[in-house]
Amino acid sequence: MRRISVEEDEYIIDEFPQFESEDPNFAKSSIVTRPSHSHLRTEPKRKMESQTSIGSQGPELRGSNITLQKVTAKRDVSTRKTKIVCTLGPACWEVEQLEQLIDAGMTVARFNFSHGDHEGHKACLDRLRQAAKNKGANVAVMLDTKGPEIRSGFFSGDAKKIFLVKGENIVLTSNYQYKGDNKKLACSYPALATSVKPGQPILVADGSLVLTVLSVDVPAGEVTCRIENNAGIGERKNMNLPGVIVDLPTLTEKDINDIQNWGCKNEVDFIAASFVRKASDVHKIREVLGEWDGKIKIICKIENLEGMENYDTILAATDAIMVARGDLGMEIPPEKVFLAQKMMIREANIAGKPVVTATQMLESMITNPRPTRAECSDVANAVLDGTDCVMLSGETANGEHPAAAVGIMAKTCCEAEGALNLDGLYQAVRNSSIRKYGCLSTSESVASSSVKTAVDIRAKAIIVCSESGNTARQVAKFRPGMTIVVLTRSLQTARQCNGVLKGCKSKVLPCIEDTDKIIAETIAEFKASGEAKKGDAFVVVHGTVAKEGSTNTMKIEYA
Repeated sequence: MRRISVEEDEYIIDEFPQFESEDPNFAKSSIVTRPSHSHLRTEPKRKMESQTSIGSQGPELRGSNITLQKVTAKRDVSTRKTKIVCTLGPACWEVEQLEQLIDAGMTVARFNFSHGDHEGHKACLDRLRQAAKNKGANVAVMLDTKGPEIRSGFFSGDAKKIFLVKGENIVLTSNYQYKGDNKKLACSYPALATSVKPGQPILVADGSLVLTVLSVDVPAGEVTCRIENNAGIGERKNMNLPGVIVDLPTLTEKDINDIQNWGCKNEVDFIAASFVRKASDVHKIREVLGEWDGKIKIICKIENLEGMENYDTILAATDAIMVARGDLGMEIPPEKVFLAQKMMIREANIAGKPVVTATQMLESMITNPRPTRAECSDVANAVLDGTDCVMLSGETANGEHPAAAVGIMAKTCCEAEGALNLDGLYQAVRNSSIRKYGCLSTSESVASSSVKTAVDIRAKAIIVCSESGNTARQVAKFRPGMTIVVLTRSLQTARQCNGVLKGCKSKVLPCIEDTDKIIAETIAEFKASGEAKKGDAFVVVHGTVAKEGSTNTMKIEYA
C-alpha cells in the first residue's frame, strides 16, 4: 500500500501480490486507487503495521511487516484462525487423549475408513463426543472414504515383508487371489494390463518402490516390470499409475455402505471423498446422501491429474476442497505439487469454499518430539497460501506425540497468520471475486461490507446469526482480522463452522428469533471476559427473519 499526491489531493494505492495471476492483465486489476480524504481527518495519520512503504524507490519485497520484534515476541495461540484436522487412531482415541487434542487445537476429527470397521469407529465416535462435551467444544466429524484404491496383494508362506532388488524383474498379476513373492505380485486393479504401456512407471508404497513397465500380456492379465530401486515392502501397499485414467468408480460399494449406514446414521458433519475426478462424482455422492444432502457437507479430495484438469467444475459442485498431497505427489511430479497447492487454494478462496491442506505436514513427529524446520515452513506456507485448515494423519493416529504435534501446528499457524497483510488480503479476495464472477450476490455483498466495516472501525468481532452456516462462510471468505462469532440453533452448523471456517467460533442457542437480545448477551460476554470494554464496536450480520437464506442486514453495535 502506498500514498501519492495528485495536486492537493492524496490517494492510496493498494497492491495485492497474494492473488497475482500469470495473466499479465491481472496486475492492473489488482491495483485500486481511492481518495484518502486525509484533509477531512482530525486524527494524525497512522501507518498500518502491514503497509508496504513504496515511495519513489518502487515496491518493496513482501514481508516488510516482519520485524525482529515480531520474530521474538510471544504470540497468543488462542487467536489462531486456521483450523486443524486430526486423524483418530490408537495413539489418541481414548477420552483423556481426545481432550488433550481438543485443548491443543483440534477442530475436526477425521475417521479414516481405509481402516477399521463400523463398530470400532462408532466406539471411537462415542468417546470423541464425550470428550467434546466435557470440554464444551464443537468438534466436527469427518468420514474419509477409502475410495477406489489400487493395492498390492498378499504374500505366500505367511511372509510379512518381501525384499526387491534393483535391476531384477517382477511380474504384476491382476489375479488378486495370487499369493506373491519377490518374483510375482498381485495387484487389485483388474484392468492393469490394458491400462499401462511399456516405459510407464508404477509407484508402490508411497513411491518407496519404483517399477518400470517392460511388457504387457493382456490375455494373462500380467505386466512385467523392472525394479528401479532396492526396497522392502509389506502386504497391501498402495499403488499409483501416473498419467493413467483409472477405470474405477469414485464411490465403491464399501464407500456407499460407509456413508449411508455409518455416516448418515451417526450424523457426521463432512464426507471427505477420495479420488474425486469429475463433477459427476460429487453429484453421485449427493444422491447417496439422499435427505442428508446439504446437511452433511462434501469435501472433495483432489489426488490426481484428472481431478486437477476438472478442478473448476468440481469446485463449483462441492462444498469444500482437500489438497491431498500424498497421492497427488505420486500422480504428478513432486516438484509440481506446491504449484498445484497454490492454484487450488487460490481458486477455493475466490469461490469462498473452505480448503484443507493435507499429508506429511509434521510427518517426523510420528516418532520425534519436535518437527523439522522444513515441516514448520510447510505448515506456515500453506497458511500464507490461504488454506482454511491444515491436517495431521499418522502424527495423531499412530504417532508417539499426538498432542504435541497439534500444539506445534497451532503455534506455527499463529505465527504465519501474524505475517499476513489482512487489510490487503480483504481487498485482494474481493477484487479477485469480482474479476472472476462479475459481481457479488446479495448475501456475499453484505458479508464483504461487514468485513470492510469491521476493518475500518476496528471492531472487536463480527457476530453472525446463521441457520445453515452459509453467511458465516461468506464472511470468512473475506478474511477479517477479528473473530467471527457464529450464533446458530443447529448443533451441526456449529460444528461445521467451528470445524473448517477460518476465524469462526460458534455458539449454539435454543432460539435466535430475538436478534437484539442474543446480540446484546453475546457482547456482554465479551465484556465479562475482558475481551472488550465499554464503547468497543461489534459488526452484526443477520436476516430480517431467522430462517436460512434471509441474510440482508449489517449493523454496528457498541459494548
